[in-house]
This record gives sequence, C-alpha cells and structure tokens, in this order.
Amino acid sequence: MALPFPILSSDEAAAMVSHGETIGFSGFTSAGTPKEISLALARRAQAEHIAGQPFKLGVVTGASTGDSLDGALARADAISWRTPYQSHSVLRGLINSDKVRFFDQHLSEVSQSARYGFMGKFHWAVVEACDLRDDGEIVLTSSVGASPTFLNLADRILIELNSYHPPTLRGLHDILEPRDPPFREPLPLVRVSDRMGEPVVRVDPKKIVGVVKSHLPDEVDPFKPVDDRTRRIGENVANFLAGELRAGRIPPGFLPLQAGVGNISNAVFAALAGHPDIPDFEMFTEVIQDSCIPMIESGRITFASSCALTLSPPLMERFYADLDFFRSRIVLRPQEISNHPELVRRLGVISLNTALEVDIFANVNSTHVMGQSLVNGIGGSGDFTRNAYLSIFVCPSTVKGGTISTVVPLATHIDHNEHSVQVIITENGVADLRNTSPPERARLIVERCAHPDYHDVLLDYFGNIHRGHTPQTLSTAFALHEQYLHTKDMRHANLVDYFR
Repeated sequence: MALPFPILSSDEAAAMVSHGETIGFSGFTSAGTPKEISLALARRAQAEHIAGQPFKLGVVTGASTGDSLDGALARADAISWRTPYQSHSVLRGLINSDKVRFFDQHLSEVSQSARYGFMGKFHWAVVEACDLRDDGEIVLTSSVGASPTFLNLADRILIELNSYHPPTLRGLHDILEPRDPPFREPLPLVRVSDRMGEPVVRVDPKKIVGVVKSHLPDEVDPFKPVDDRTRRIGENVANFLAGELRAGRIPPGFLPLQAGVGNISNAVFAALAGHPDIPDFEMFTEVIQDSCIPMIESGRITFASSCALTLSPPLMERFYADLDFFRSRIVLRPQEISNHPELVRRLGVISLNTALEVDIFANVNSTHVMGQSLVNGIGGSGDFTRNAYLSIFVCPSTVKGGTISTVVPLATHIDHNEHSVQVIITENGVADLRNTSPPERARLIVERCAHPDYHDVLLDYFGNIHRGHTPQTLSTAFALHEQYLHTKDMRHANLVDYFR
C-alpha cells in the first residue's frame, strides 16, 4: 500500500530545515540513528557556509550517535548546542574548545526535560523507522531512546524508513510515556519481562511532512577483544558477585544486571558466563551489546530489557536471522523507562559501570580528563548507580602505559559521589566500601585497587593528613595531576616533599 506521505530525497528533506531550529533525532548509541537525513543536513550546512549564510542546529538525541550524525554535523560546523551525550572525537573537540555548547544530562531525564519545556521548542523530529502506517503508526528500529517524546513534541516529522531493519521488528518495543506531574502514576512493572505500553509510537499523521528511504546498517564497531587486564577485572567482578550470593546478600535466584558499554563490560560478561556459581540471570539495562547475544542464545541471560541493540553488523544479522527466538527474550523501551529510578530500585538492579578515575574516598569521575576536558558524558550511569541494589564501578588501575593512576587523592571532576559508590574493582582486586568510614575507604581502595607503583605516593598522601572526618588537604590533593601535566608521568610525584 502506498503511503500518503511525500517520498523525498535526503537533500529535499534537509532543505526544509532552517538555521536555528532544534531537532530531536532518534538513536541511542549508533543504534537506530538516522543517517541519510543527517548527512544531507551536513551537506546543507557546508553549502550555506560557503555562501556566507549561517546554518547551525540544536541537536538532541537519546544518547551518542554514529559518524553520520554527530560526526558529519560536527565536521560541517552545523551544531550550535548538543545534549545529552556524545562520543565522537570531532564533536568532543568542538565542545572542549567551546565552539559547541554542550550540557550533560542523566539519560532518564532527557524526555521529561523536553516535555517540561526546559529545552525550548522542538521544531523537528527526525526518526529512523522500519515500518510506517498511513494513520501515523511508527515501528522504530534498533533503539527507542527518546524518540516517542520527540515525535510527540515536534512541530514537524521526517521519517527515515530504513529497509535494513525488517518490519517484523514490530512487537519488540514496549512504548510508554509516563504522565507528567502532578498526575504521574506508578509504573506497573514488577518483573523485567513485564510490558506496560504499546509496540508502536502513534503520532498525528499530519505532522509527517516526508519520508526518506534508506538501507543502511547501524554504525556500530566491534569492541576490542578481552585482554589479560580486562579478563582479570571481569574475573574479580564475577568472584565478588559469587561471594555475595554465597553470603546471602544477593537472593538465591540472583538479580537483574545493568552494565555500561565497552570492552571491560564484555570481559565482565565473559567471566559471568563462565563462572560455575553464577546462575542464569536477567538484564535490566540500557544497551545490549555483542557479548550479550551468545549469552541469550545459550540461556545464560534469560531475558533482557534494554533501550538499544548496540550490535555490530555481523551480530545484528545473526539477530535478524533468528528474530522469532530473540523476540520472546528481549524488549526495547524508551530511555526514561529503561533507566527509570523507580524501576531500578524496585527490581533490585546490580549496576556495573566504568570510571575514568576514582579517588581514595570513593568519588568517581566518569566524564572529564584532568577535570576539564569532556570525554563522553555521564550517560545512564547515574540513573543506575544512585538507585541500584548494589553499585559497582570498574576500571583499570592505570592508563597511558602506567603513567596515569586511575586512583588519585581527589577526583578532578565528580559525577558519582561517595554516597552512591559501594564497590570499586580493578584488575588488582575488590574494595567493598559498604559500612566504611572515609579513612577505612581510603586504605581499602589504595591497598586493593591501586597499582603497586602508586601505593607509596597515595599512602604518603593519606598518612600525612591527621585531621577531619574525611582527611584531605587542598594544597596536595591534585599533586599527581599537576605532576602529569608537567612531566607526562604521575609516577614522578613525591608527595613527601609537599609536607616538609
């Protein structure tokens, strides 16, 4: 059946957008991100700039996106402001040089912030779909993100109908937008596999001004293979959780897991899959990545609730080849549901997230290098950490060939404070920080998690401070960071000299 909406080229679609407008794009990671229309918007920006005309847009997404969106628009100097998360090197450079205004947000709050009017007017929603009906019924592709909210708020809608994703995805999604205060109701989800909403997004068809057809896979690159250090981190996580299970601090049937994206998470999943004392488990998370697929196939992951399928093309093709099998074991939800504090707390989710650096009192920096240069953003880590049954942060003990310690006297930027961080794990060991005082935390973190090259300098710092509930001194708190800025090696720091 022919659709009643105009079929446009990507350049025709981009020509409808005006300088200064705000667009809500689909996508959560590279999954479900529009590609043809965003590339055309980048070409439009380049042409306008050559002609001496301004062309910049406010860009809001679910999370990070692929090169065809964040990369292309950044290279074309087409972004005036951006939220809530990004992971592209070119865009990161523009943000850190103050050429793009960026504000970081907890991902669970993006949709409600948009609905509350905190971000201003949404002129456009540009959303990737695998099926579209003439009554405005839309089936999303490999992610949900904040797409339902963008579609409902936007004045006008452009649909990128991507045939790479089959229309038989219908039924994989569970779309629910909560009512806003003061009429918000409890979310009726008590099991990971429960459903609350509809499999589609419904919009006023009069808002759909055009459809651009495409056939492009998601721009998801495979993660690095597990190496010896990430393997040891994974084993430490699995052994710790097995110990908690034996001690009765985790229920016998285990609890749902949330894990961030990356090679450390892949190593954790590999260790969990192979540990004889870890039972089969569920996931209540924001991203399903490559390492999850074989675990779902084998039954180690019995059900997974997520916001996105962040799968490399080979794994996505494997998923689509056995879609009926996966349909009964996976559900995709909007990010304000997948990351919702109420549900994380109710389900007893165990959170596993990655830190850039941790300080000896358990404050975690997830976002900024040396306290000033943004890397990606807080993402969903805060949504889960603050509300988890058990909050765990993992990281290698050093980076840059050992010249930077990830354990420092004081974190240069704090995304998760000591009140939310319960366990820190590196390749060296596990620091269980529950029911510990600040001095006790400091000793545990240094002795069990820090690299041996930094034990002495960190203990010198702590040992020379004898006052306060949280022993800290402003004059030396960032001495390791300052040493690195001067010599490119934190190991040269000698804190004893600071106390003479």
